[in-house]
Amino acid sequence: MHGSGSSEQRATAPEDDPTRIRASQDDGWRSPPTGGERDDTGQAPPEEMPRVRFTRRRLLASILFVVSTAAFLYFVLPKLLGLKETWNRIQSGNVWWLALAALLEVFSFLGYIALFRAVFVRGRSQIDWRESYEITMAGLAATRLFASAGAGGIALTAWALRRSGLEPRIVACRMIAFMALLYAVYMGALVIDGLGLYLGVIAGSHPFAITIIPAIFGGAVIAIFLAVSLLPGDFDRLVARWTSQGRLGRLAGKVAAAPEAAASGVRTAIDLVRARDPYLLGAIAWWGFDIAVLWASFHAFGDAPSAGVIVMSYFVGMIGNTLPLPGGIGGVDGGMIGAFTAFGVPVEVTVVSVLAYRGFAFWLPTLPGAVAYLQLRRTVQRWRTTRTPSYT
Repeated sequence: MHGSGSSEQRATAPEDDPTRIRASQDDGWRSPPTGGERDDTGQAPPEEMPRVRFTRRRLLASILFVVSTAAFLYFVLPKLLGLKETWNRIQSGNVWWLALAALLEVFSFLGYIALFRAVFVRGRSQIDWRESYEITMAGLAATRLFASAGAGGIALTAWALRRSGLEPRIVACRMIAFMALLYAVYMGALVIDGLGLYLGVIAGSHPFAITIIPAIFGGAVIAIFLAVSLLPGDFDRLVARWTSQGRLGRLAGKVAAAPEAAASGVRTAIDLVRARDPYLLGAIAWWGFDIAVLWASFHAFGDAPSAGVIVMSYFVGMIGNTLPLPGGIGGVDGGMIGAFTAFGVPVEVTVVSVLAYRGFAFWLPTLPGAVAYLQLRRTVQRWRTTRTPSYT
C-alpha cells in the first residue's frame, strides 16, 4: 500500500465504538459504552451511527444561535460599521461571478473526495466513488452543523470507514495522515505567502502582524510534525521501560501512545507523497478552489485585492474554525474581515464579499450533506447484510 504498511501496522487502535454525543432530557450528555461489551448471545453489539440527539431545548437553542448569528452578520454588522450601501451591493452583485463561485465550490468538494480516495481507498475496498461522496459530504455537513471544532465529521468518517471493513488501527493511522496532508497545504501557504508578501516577492501590502507572525506559526507547526514523524514505532513501550515497570511506567506508556499514533500517521502521509499519487493534489484543490470562491465573490461586488492578500486573509480567517461554533460561523467571517481590513482592503466590499463567500462555503454542502448522511445509513446497512470483510 504505497510503502506505508509498516507505519500503519504500528498505529494505535482506537476504542471499538465511535464517539457518540447524545442529549438526554436531564443533563444532555451520555458517555459512549465501554469497549468489549457483549449482548446476551455473547456477540459484540453492532456499531451505531454517530449522531447528535437534541432535546427540544437544544434544538431551539441551536436554531436560535444560527439564525441570530446570521442576522447579526447580514443586518446588524453593516449598520454598526456604517455601511449603508452593503445591501445595495448585494442586490447588484454580478450573477455570472456568483455562478462561477458556486461552480468553484463544487470543484473544491471534488478535490476533497479525491484526497479521501488517495488516503483511504488503497487496494481492496468496498468504497467506490459513490460511497466516497457519501462519506465525505456527510462528514462535511456534520463539521459545519455541530459545534465541535470538526470532531463530529471526524467521528462520522471514522465510523463509516470501520463499517466498510477497514481495521480500526488503519483507520486511526490514515485519519491522521489525511489531516496531515490537508493541513500541510494550509501551513505551507502561511509560510510561503507570508514571507512572499513581507519580502515584496508577492504583490500586496505587508503588515508584519498579518504576514510574518502567521508564517512563523506555520513553520513551527510543520517543524513539530516533522519532528514527531521521527519517533520510533514502539515509542510507548520505550517510554514505559525508561520510566519504570510499575504503575508509573504503564501510565507513561499510555500517554506516549498519542504521539506514537501521530508519528505513524505523519509517516504514512510522507509515504503517500513519495508515491506521487495524483489524487493527492486534491488537498491543493480543496483549499485552492475554496479560495477562488472568495476571489470570485470579490469580483461579483467590486474589485478584488491581490491574490496574495486573498490567500493570507483566507487562511488567517480560517483559524476561526477552531472555535466551538457550528462551522466556525461568526469566527471565520470576523477573522477574514479583520484580516482584509488589516491589509487595507475597503471594508464595504470586504464585508459583502466575505458574507457571500460564506454563503457558498457554509450552506452549499449542507443540504447535499444531509442527503448523503441518509444515503450513507443505507450503504452501511447494505455492508452489514453482506458481512463486510476486514481489510488492512
